[in-house]
Amino acid sequence: MLHIKSPEEIALLREPCAIVRDCLVFVGQRIGAGMTTREVDSLVYNFIKASGAEPSCLGYYGYPASACVSVNETVVHGIPGDRVLKEGDIVSVDLCAYKNGFHGDGARTFIIGRTTPENEKLVRVTEECFFKGIEDLRAGTPLMDIGYRVQKHAESNGFSVIRAYTGHGIGREMHEDPSVPNYGRRGTGIRLPAGAVICIEPMIAAGGWRVRVLDDGWTAVTLDGKCAAHYENTVVIREDGAEILTL
Repeated sequence: MLHIKSPEEIALLREPCAIVRDCLVFVGQRIGAGMTTREVDSLVYNFIKASGAEPSCLGYYGYPASACVSVNETVVHGIPGDRVLKEGDIVSVDLCAYKNGFHGDGARTFIIGRTTPENEKLVRVTEECFFKGIEDLRAGTPLMDIGYRVQKHAESNGFSVIRAYTGHGIGREMHEDPSVPNYGRRGTGIRLPAGAVICIEPMIAAGGWRVRVLDDGWTAVTLDGKCAAHYENTVVIREDGAEILTL
């Protein structure tokens, strides 16, 4: 069931979303070659805790870290560890913060130093896919219009849309209804009401869209080993548009 948020609830949502936004900026200013993915996770944990919030991911269904740190061929849910970041890597950092009884969620893909033109294009187009997805988004928009726009932009640039993972509703729970796919047929799906709060998160691959999950039960990688990128924001549906809370 889709949970429509009251103005008072949206006001409470703003603070955890602002923490997510600021944490992603903080990480982006510090991430670099020679760091381990565990060190990136420590940046996230310390920032969220210093902000008076809790890292929502830590312990979620047993997840062992505060952020998902996904390098190159890892699409999502990369568990931080001893992997050392190197020049040319692309690194998706996905994190959530819990405060005031609500969760905020966001993700960015960072380029470590200089990378290939294809990787630069992949990261750029993935971010563009988010903004394509919210074009003309307002109360009454069919849900699948978001995915239709994301898919059209990704595929027109020679990339594919990951199907196994989607965006989602968010609020008092980190994952709520509805699922928000990054593909679909225009004009279909529920019509989004004002006050709905959703996470739109294009996950775009340089190669095919199929993935496999590693033995740790979390890390999802592209089946063909090609790179993937991820970009996410928490969004409120308004009568006259969409308000991004994590940007």
